[in-house]
Amino acid sequence: MTLGTTTRPVRTRAAVPRRDSSGTVLLVGALVWVLAVAASAWNAATLPSSATGVWRLAIAAALWIVVALAVAAGLPLLRGTRERAAALAAAREDDAAQARRWRFRASQSGWITAGYCLPLLVVTLFAQFLAANGHAVQSTFFDVAFMWKTLGGIAVGFWQNIQIAVLAEILVLVWALLVALARLTPGRAGRPIRWLATAYIDAFRAVPSIIVIYLIGFGLPLAKIPVLSELGPLWSSVLALTLTYGAYVAEVYRSGIEGVHWSQVAAARSLGLSYGKTMRHVVVPQAVRRVLPPLLNDFIGLQKDTALVTIIGTVDAFTQAKVFASNYFNLSSVTVVAILFIVITIPQTRFVDRLIERDARAKTRS
Repeated sequence: MTLGTTTRPVRTRAAVPRRDSSGTVLLVGALVWVLAVAASAWNAATLPSSATGVWRLAIAAALWIVVALAVAAGLPLLRGTRERAAALAAAREDDAAQARRWRFRASQSGWITAGYCLPLLVVTLFAQFLAANGHAVQSTFFDVAFMWKTLGGIAVGFWQNIQIAVLAEILVLVWALLVALARLTPGRAGRPIRWLATAYIDAFRAVPSIIVIYLIGFGLPLAKIPVLSELGPLWSSVLALTLTYGAYVAEVYRSGIEGVHWSQVAAARSLGLSYGKTMRHVVVPQAVRRVLPPLLNDFIGLQKDTALVTIIGTVDAFTQAKVFASNYFNLSSVTVVAILFIVITIPQTRFVDRLIERDARAKTRS
């Protein structure tokens, strides 16, 4: 050590203890739980008395089930209380790691209770909505007897919706691929074709589906165009939806084709394949596999838009429901249509989610 010099002690900054928020989270969870239990119990005690017949028993059973679920949702609070006590004990013993661990678990328990209680509060509010004005909402939209009475006629009309959707989806798959390939036509010679395809896509993506259906359903018969004027409501609906969704699906195809790496095209062309054979055998098969989830999403939208064909006189489910609603002054028949669309749409939605998850796992492995 050099004479005349002194060593200064190195000052270390004291670690700032992390703020303990587990108590606040548990308190919030407890408040939400108390609110959920009190509201659901109030509903179960008061709402069934204003109903009659089968609805009284059904409402009472459903509401008491909600009460039981609300009470059970408070179980994580008990576990969270024990975990917070363990965190405090670890803190007193200066075991910071264990204290953080138990505080995290206590906070999670509080959030779990709040997360389960919030949907129960939504159900409770919906029950109040149904019981408003002497159960007028329930009898107007959810009259079970009337829904059962109209189910047969609506199911016959719904078969028309399914036919239109299936036929349109098949035609859209072919037509949209042709439009996408036209928009990607290479070279100066293909420039007019690209312009035409782009104009079609821009126009039909901008015009609402209901206007296209109306123009084709009423305009073609008025114009008396040979063949096209004799299509009838069913095929007019299919044509209108094909033209509309063909524009959307063409862009989906285009994104998939452009997403195929350029080296695939270069390798195919170096083997002597023409542009057409390269697209047919190399690019398009890969692109179709990539765009299956968005394709199915577009087809779900197409199925819902089949309800718009009622404006040109197609006797579909919505048309039948409107007839029942106007004759009996009750909208429960329209609720039946909504339920039928939900029944066929939700499985497809879950299938799309599974495809997306599968693609994500494949990308992760690669």
